[in-house]
Amino acid sequence: MASTSAPSSFSPTSATQLHSSRPRNPSRKNLLYLSNRPSIPLFKLSRSFPFPFPFPSSLNLKPPPSPTHLHPLRDTVHDNYLEILHKPADFPSPIEQIADPESRPRIFIQDPPWIYPIFFKNVYRKARREAELELKEMARRKYNLLRRRQIRAETEAWEKMVEEYRELEREMRDRKLAPNLPRVKALFLGWFDPLKEAIEKEQRMQRTKKNKAAYAPHIDLLSPEKMAVIVMHKMMALVMVGHMDRCVELVQAAVHVGMAVEQEVMVQSLLEKAKSNRKKMNLVEPEADLDKDKVMRQRRVNGLIKRKRFNEVKKLVKEEEFKPWGRDTQAKLGTRLIELLTETAFVQPPVKQLVEGPPDVRPAFRHKLKMVKKDPGQKILKRYGVIECDPLILEKLDVNAKHMLAPYMPMLVPPRKWKGYDKGAYFFLPSYAMRTHGSRKQQDALKNVSEEQMHNVFKALDTLGSTKWRVNRRVLAVVENLWAQGGSVGGLIERLDLPLPDKDVSEDGDELELWKWNVRKAKKVNRERHAQRCDIELKLSVARKMKEEEGFYYPHNLDFRGRAYPMHSHLNHLSSDLCRGVLEFAEGRPLGKSGLHWLKIRLANLYSGGVEKLSHDGRLAFVENHLDDIFDSAEKPLDGNRWWLTAEDPFQCLATCINLSEALKSSSPYTAISHLPIHQDGSCNGLQHYAALGRDSMEAAAVNLVAAEKPADVYSEIAARVHDIMKRDSNRDPATYPNAALAKVLLGQVDRKLVKQTVMTSVYGVTFVGAREQIKRRLEEKGVLGDERLLFTAACYAAKIIAAENQPVRWTTPLGLPVVQPYYKNKRHLIRTTLQILALQREGDLVDVRRQRTAFPPNFVHSLDGSHMMMTAVACREAGLHFAGVHDSFWTHACDVDQMNWILREKFVELYNMPILENLLESFQTSYPALTFPSLPDRGNFDLREVLKSPYFFN
Repeated sequence: MASTSAPSSFSPTSATQLHSSRPRNPSRKNLLYLSNRPSIPLFKLSRSFPFPFPFPSSLNLKPPPSPTHLHPLRDTVHDNYLEILHKPADFPSPIEQIADPESRPRIFIQDPPWIYPIFFKNVYRKARREAELELKEMARRKYNLLRRRQIRAETEAWEKMVEEYRELEREMRDRKLAPNLPRVKALFLGWFDPLKEAIEKEQRMQRTKKNKAAYAPHIDLLSPEKMAVIVMHKMMALVMVGHMDRCVELVQAAVHVGMAVEQEVMVQSLLEKAKSNRKKMNLVEPEADLDKDKVMRQRRVNGLIKRKRFNEVKKLVKEEEFKPWGRDTQAKLGTRLIELLTETAFVQPPVKQLVEGPPDVRPAFRHKLKMVKKDPGQKILKRYGVIECDPLILEKLDVNAKHMLAPYMPMLVPPRKWKGYDKGAYFFLPSYAMRTHGSRKQQDALKNVSEEQMHNVFKALDTLGSTKWRVNRRVLAVVENLWAQGGSVGGLIERLDLPLPDKDVSEDGDELELWKWNVRKAKKVNRERHAQRCDIELKLSVARKMKEEEGFYYPHNLDFRGRAYPMHSHLNHLSSDLCRGVLEFAEGRPLGKSGLHWLKIRLANLYSGGVEKLSHDGRLAFVENHLDDIFDSAEKPLDGNRWWLTAEDPFQCLATCINLSEALKSSSPYTAISHLPIHQDGSCNGLQHYAALGRDSMEAAAVNLVAAEKPADVYSEIAARVHDIMKRDSNRDPATYPNAALAKVLLGQVDRKLVKQTVMTSVYGVTFVGAREQIKRRLEEKGVLGDERLLFTAACYAAKIIAAENQPVRWTTPLGLPVVQPYYKNKRHLIRTTLQILALQREGDLVDVRRQRTAFPPNFVHSLDGSHMMMTAVACREAGLHFAGVHDSFWTHACDVDQMNWILREKFVELYNMPILENLLESFQTSYPALTFPSLPDRGNFDLREVLKSPYFFN
């Protein structure tokens, strides 16, 4: 360095010259050490921390007050450096520098002031980028952890059950004492080992027999332990929720057991295939230990090779590519496994037997033939093969429902996106985009459609499946408390059975018959209570399992009409008030002014009792008048006045009371977080679709397609008319008009709730009996249905002539979903099993003309409301809203209700601006060119854009 001194300040010119003499490097540091060795950046350590980072208090790094006067940096050695700068004679020589590198002088040169903003901006960007990358990495690790748990839940559920029973058996042997278990688990533990040994013996026998049974290739595909667990659980599940006088039809039980075994074989097959593919891609190290099922198959292959039975080896290897078994195989295998259960499972009364008497050990299940009514209203009895369980099994069985394995649980990660008929949703559990119930025609129609045509349908299913839910723990705790106290409140069923009437009657024929009738009635009530108790226990067991999870997802699929349903059947938002009350969105959002408004509206709607038919202002006034009740319900749901229990939907009402109370009591109600889904429900939605198709202004006004000061209520109007008719009939002479007495009984009982289901089902073509049929006929005489009858009649006629040509009625929804009505005359197919000859129902080749005709109008309307829901779901997702749907009820966060309301109205108008009836007629004419179809009915002049202005269209 030639310089012998350094000024304490710089003029603008000298500063510029100094700057221009430096190399232009965007990565240069703000502060450099100028010395005979490379400079060391002062900020090197600081830049490793996210911005803003702390500086040592001794470093006073501030931009200079003036560009013409730059002060040197001040730090703990500032004065020493300044001395060196003013004493150039003291600079050490190069030799001295080498001898003592730490003692060489250093010069600080400060950058111009404009360097600071650029530097700090770059530091901030880098820190933010690093933070984002770190968050992404944390999210990825979290997802992978949850994904592994999800896969284990799908693939290891039965294996975990097997391990549990093995462990219990070891515990019994070691302690020589039976463990204290819930009743159902104690039963399973007693049956497990004998049943396992029986299945193992059957497997060995079928391998060596020359004349093998039809089920021989399939009974060997799982370990005997796993098969034993599947049979026990499936039989108990059927007894638990569907028993009729302690009986289950054999054909139903056999097919269920066979399907469960097939499903587990399929899951393990897919899992092994996935592992094999990963090994080929060198993503994982080969695993030395295989599961027991695969080991058994490998041993079987080795044994066949040693015996040079190569044809059987080829067949076995070919079976690795899984193919559906079919009902015959399922029934034959299921029957044999059930037969083994009846031979090995026994029950014994607790300890009420006499010590000196022989133990009362009896079979847990028996196969027998029984005269059964196939349908409740049917008088004809038919003989069916049934599996009857011992009365001891049913004792407190409902309490033990929580120990049963629930299939298709909610997922811990978002479902796989749908890519085809059987490609999507769960990772390994068999998943199908449509519930075809075995209809080959519908399956073929869906499989032959391109993924491009189904794009919007799959996108809607993915949207519904991506909504994240969680359990509302406060509501669940209240439900658990009420259930533990015996139920019978809030829609919970009574936990105790109805006592049977004592037989304190004479032998008089009339009294005896009355007593028998009362006994039958009490038994029927108890059977219904038992089934409902089991259902509640299953729902609560799922809620208990999921309540500790941060969130979970419901994969969705469709019925054949295009309506979407969650694939998990117990705890979901399509179910009862109990389920809806304990479920909420996992993500919370601030209410805002609009959200607080809709939260209050929701509370009024859930309270019901006519409040939901008031104007919005009337509903808000109702809430304001009951604030004390709302606060009391939220703070003391069990010990307070229990106002929430008087609501029509009590558990949803309680959840809303809690959320609203938290918001109103906070210092800032608009910023309170809400997780509750707010519902917007269609007003008699079936009639709304008919009115939109027909463009009839009067019908449109009756079902809220046009704006009004308060909602029109077609159900209340019909109830009033029915009441007038009954009042008139009640005044007629019973001698000449037999229904006069019935009218007097029903007078005063007719209200909106009574007629609502009747009216809703009437537009869907459902037939009625007795009084309901009479009401329907009288309403039609009054002309209540209006022009919808014309549409209905034309549709029925078209469907009839198509069906008469032995063709199923089929159409394509506006979203591209092919619909084929699966109504064929079934054929009975007899198969021989080890217990009896079973009659299986198969889809025949002849269509059921009557069902094709009567079911077409409601199915067509359902396909349209399903299309509207899916169009709304996709649009809401694209707008950043969380969405859930229950057919004609759309849900989102309170703060987003206004936006969803606009979207669903836009999509309704968009849907019915399509030439729906014209496309339907054209598709009929193209598909059935030899037939002649009626022309379309004339339409009214209703302007669909009016729907956009109607506040009560969905509300």
